[in-house]
Amino acid sequence: MDAVLGGVRSYITLFSNLFTLSTTMEKLMQYLWQHKLQITSGMKTVDGCSLQIIDPGRLNTDSGPDFFNAKIKINGQLWIGNIEIHVRASDWYRHGHDKDRAYDSVILHVVGVSDRSIRVNDGRVIPQLQLPCNPDFAALYARLVNSSRGEPIPCKKVVGELDSLKRADWLGAMGFERLQMKVDRIISLLESMAGDWEEATYITLSRALGFNTNSEPFERLARSLPLRYIRKHADFPILIEAMLLGQAGLLETAPDSNIYASHLKQEYNFMAIKFSLHRPDIQWKMSRMRPANLPHRRIALLARLLTSRNSMLSNILSITDTDKAIDFFNRPLDGYWRHAFTLNNSVGEETNTPVALSRTSVNTLMINVVIPLMYAWGQVRGDYKYMDRAVELLEATPAEHNRLTLPFEQAGIELKTALDSQALIQVKRNYCDEGKCLYCRVGHIMLSHAAAYHPSTR
Repeated sequence: MDAVLGGVRSYITLFSNLFTLSTTMEKLMQYLWQHKLQITSGMKTVDGCSLQIIDPGRLNTDSGPDFFNAKIKINGQLWIGNIEIHVRASDWYRHGHDKDRAYDSVILHVVGVSDRSIRVNDGRVIPQLQLPCNPDFAALYARLVNSSRGEPIPCKKVVGELDSLKRADWLGAMGFERLQMKVDRIISLLESMAGDWEEATYITLSRALGFNTNSEPFERLARSLPLRYIRKHADFPILIEAMLLGQAGLLETAPDSNIYASHLKQEYNFMAIKFSLHRPDIQWKMSRMRPANLPHRRIALLARLLTSRNSMLSNILSITDTDKAIDFFNRPLDGYWRHAFTLNNSVGEETNTPVALSRTSVNTLMINVVIPLMYAWGQVRGDYKYMDRAVELLEATPAEHNRLTLPFEQAGIELKTALDSQALIQVKRNYCDEGKCLYCRVGHIMLSHAAAYHPSTR
């Protein structure tokens, strides 16, 4: 029985590997076609007809043919329609395209290996182009993707040698892509909140105060305590603090000897009954964290920021530089929090730092709260004044320097503004770490050099 099961597992593994290889090769062929990397003059179809590629078409990421609205000429006759790409021509039948009317509009079948002719439902034979993938191209792609799992950036040499114009263009595109991702998140949040900008601002700010390590827990906390409950007691900071710390589950671990924590517990218990609050299960990350970065003080700061009946969004939209951002975010923590980092002691430890955030942390909130909210506000309302100001702030905010930007800096890229560092964070997280070299501009430069026309292409 064990031998049988072992054989079945080996077969499944082999099938899975073959399927993955086929899918990867098909993706590479799509890339070659999309960017016309192995498209030359004098090409011919498998049956010897002259072929001219005028427009490769638009890549389709949904079901149906791989490329829409392509334009080609076969023996001088213009054809407009769709393109399908396969590793082997017989994949057409293996994938069931012969039974799918969506593929009747295919005007050219691009294949790596032409192992049979293809017909659509009406009996028409589809012209085929054999376009084998250049081995050097495939090898480089495999090396890039595989090395990206072990090296910070597999294209270190090429990145360092980019000329200034290409580099600026690349960084600008990636920086705006990252900004738009944050804006899209805010707009999605806004839609889920029935268009309530203040609630969306509250959740966005709360998440940002988690500073990556505790961003998810902070967002869960904000979602568990609607802003409308907080607004009812905006004149009483201790009640807001009690609700936030109580919902965060941080009052439970405080010792009974801590008089301040005991008072907060009493206030929270009352508010929990009043508003029917249900405390979520939040797992806070606190190991190997500097005391000033523990969630307790961040929540205390959030409570200070919420202690006002003024519009938080209006305050954020009025920020025009880093100094104004510091004035808004860096509320001094007085009272108990002037001398404490947590609630786990009967008396607070002297911090000597009543200011809750460093200038670097405020810059991070500029990048993750002020700028995306300002841009989203302008985008939704069609007010380019706010969109332009958001970009100006991004270019005026100092660059971040962290483990994500370090490999690029070591490669020779100088970071001047937050737009630069945000661009490289976008590249590292969404391209390098995901093995998406095909879709990165630097990866494209490397791959296009390796995808020179292969002699066997015909």
